[in-house]
Amino acid sequence: MAQNRHEQLGLSNQTVLEMYEMMLLARRIDERMWLLNRSGKIPFVISCQGQEAAQVGAAFALDRDKDYVLPYYRDMGVVLTFGMTPKQLMLSGFAKMEDPNSGGRQMPGHFGQKENRIVTGSSPVTTQVPHAVGIALAGKMQKKDLVTFVTFGEGSSNQGDFHEGANFAGVHKLPVILMCENNKYAISVPIEKQLACERVSDRAIGYGMPGVTVNGNDPLEVYAAVKEAADRGRRGEGPSLIETVSYRLTPHSSDDDDRSYRAPAEVAEAKTNDPIITFGAYLKESGVLDDGLEKEIIERVMKLVNEATDYAENAPYAQAEDALKHVYDEGMGAV
Repeated sequence: MAQNRHEQLGLSNQTVLEMYEMMLLARRIDERMWLLNRSGKIPFVISCQGQEAAQVGAAFALDRDKDYVLPYYRDMGVVLTFGMTPKQLMLSGFAKMEDPNSGGRQMPGHFGQKENRIVTGSSPVTTQVPHAVGIALAGKMQKKDLVTFVTFGEGSSNQGDFHEGANFAGVHKLPVILMCENNKYAISVPIEKQLACERVSDRAIGYGMPGVTVNGNDPLEVYAAVKEAADRGRRGEGPSLIETVSYRLTPHSSDDDDRSYRAPAEVAEAKTNDPIITFGAYLKESGVLDDGLEKEIIERVMKLVNEATDYAENAPYAQAEDALKHVYDEGMGAV
């Protein structure tokens, strides 16, 4: 009997079911956040919808006990896989005191959690790339068995931080995986107005590293590319550039009206390739998932989302004086 695609990659039925459940969890949290935003309960959403396959497929290819991830603002699938909980993400959405990212002081999408090696990002895009390169350099100097994984959008690949980080990583053969999540739009700017080359991955040759473009709607294809890149990094063969091509199914954020720059028919067409649907169909065709198991997974996911929503909505806000924490020397005022 011929092996299924996931079996050819060395992935068990249980592992691909976990991938599917993580993708679905990211989607349902995101959808709930939109409802909360539209009902006036949370101020802002920046969405992962349409990119869950790339995020979860990549994160499953990494070592969650050793590797460092430097996510960009849409990477809910990455941070959930690396150990953030739905409750913690909801606390961030509601800007509550227990928010692990910032104690309720930063807008959603600024992920950071030391215990799970999720390195805090900032609002200026792409600054996480030089940080990933620096951590990889430190790991190499200390002879640690780690790779760093950093993500960014295709619009970000035009920023100086990407080019400087990629060049340094290439020169010093650092164990960095640079993954561009190409969702076709940098807010309202389409890909053809962002790049003179055909693919983001074409830029890799300039930095002495391999570059590959994969289907970002297929978690198994992304898994394979990231696993190969991680193995290269651990062998001391240097960085890799991976471009995952998908489509942003929502507006750029809850403050954006995407109807001004893309046609509804284009979005509707993209939804026919929704990775939640296509990966679920693959699992059913492979005999891994059936209707009964799918129902169990959906119920388990929705229970987590509901519990997280209720907890975060009722959790306390930070005290006003907490604004000074980690900014000024506490008790002494500004120094």
